[in-house]
Formats: sequence, structure tokens, C-alpha cells
Amino acid sequence: MKRNLVFLGPPGSGKGTQAAMLARRLGIAHLSTGDMLRNAVSEESELGRQAESYMKRGELVPDHLIIGLIERTIVSGKLRHGFILDGFPRTLPQAESLGDMLSGKGVSLDGAVLFRISDEEVVNRLSGRWSCPKCQATYNYPSNVPRRQGICDHDGMTLRRRPDDEETVVRNRLDVYRSQTKPIEDYYRRESLLTEVRAEGTPEQVFQALLAEVGWVEAAS
Repeated sequence: MKRNLVFLGPPGSGKGTQAAMLARRLGIAHLSTGDMLRNAVSEESELGRQAESYMKRGELVPDHLIIGLIERTIVSGKLRHGFILDGFPRTLPQAESLGDMLSGKGVSLDGAVLFRISDEEVVNRLSGRWSCPKCQATYNYPSNVPRRQGICDHDGMTLRRRPDDEETVVRNRLDVYRSQTKPIEDYYRRESLLTEVRAEGTPEQVFQALLAEVGWVEAAS
């Protein structure tokens, strides 16, 4: 079933996991802007070289380059069966630019899915996320804990937490997300494209809620 979708949600809402699950189920493309950027850089395309110059300086890649990468992917024909954009757009100007570009290519969005989740659940998820600096194994409290607290099961290394997963940083990220994304919610709501899904529970529970909310249960069976 062809669908062109945008997935929205705060960090820790699981939208990337849900996008991957739904893309596999429907046989459509899962587009993560991070993956697109890395692929463009590795391919040494012109857009990739431009993006890399910003990435090397630790700066945000400009909107027009992100839109250009999406446009290039559409032109390539790789998205003819449909796509899910994961985590983009993040701001209202990005949403408007994306809409203009898609319209110019004769492509329309079928929906924008917003994953609703409480701040406390996000804090619990992200601040409880640890990884091994040696083997890169990941753990999450309380759902996937190591046998010894703070120690990797595989090699005995002390687990680390990303600096941006500290509670104070997570709460600031949520504030920034809300200030940027509220206008996008309103934008897609005005376009009658917005659907909201409760993102708390196991990934499978959230996936079933997603299927039920947007009416694709038959497509998933």
C-alpha cells in the first residue's frame, strides 16, 4: 500500500522504531535525514560535499540541502512505492518548504503522525539509556538491564551515558522541541493531515495503536 507520511515526536518517543516497523509492513521507504546525509557524504555527491562541510564544523545542515536530498531521492524513483519521513520536518519553515517541493514534483503527503508521550516517560527512557564504549552494546533501565549494575555483560566495561541523555539536558531538549514543533502540529492539523498516537508502552503495543489509529489494520494483516 503506497503511503507518503511524516512522523513527528519528541526525542525518545520511539518514532524511528515505529517508522522502521511500518515501512517494513507496508513495503515503503523509511527516510531518516541522518541516514540520507551519511549516504550522500559517502557517495561524494555534490549535495553530500556541501552537507559535509557543515557537519565537520559541527553546524546544522541548512534546510535547502536537506530538502535537496529528499528531492533527489524522489527523482531517483526510489520512493515510488511510498515513504515515511522520520524526524523531518522539525520547524514550520521546513514543513512549508517540504510541502512546496513535494507539490512541485507532483507528490502529496497522506498523513503526519504525531507520537504523544509525557515528559516523564521521555526522561525515564533517555536518562536510563547506557552503552558499552568497547562493544557498543546498549542497555535501558528498567527494560534491558545488565547482570551487574553499570557493567557490560559482554566485556566487563563500565557503561556510559551520552551527555545529552542527562536528565537536565533531556528536559531542555524537550523544551526546544515543543517551541519548534507546536507550529508544525498546527500546520498539519489545518491541512487535515495530523493523526496522534499515544507512544507509551512496548514498541509492539505502540505499533498496534498506530495501525488502529490510522486504519491500516487490514494492510498489516
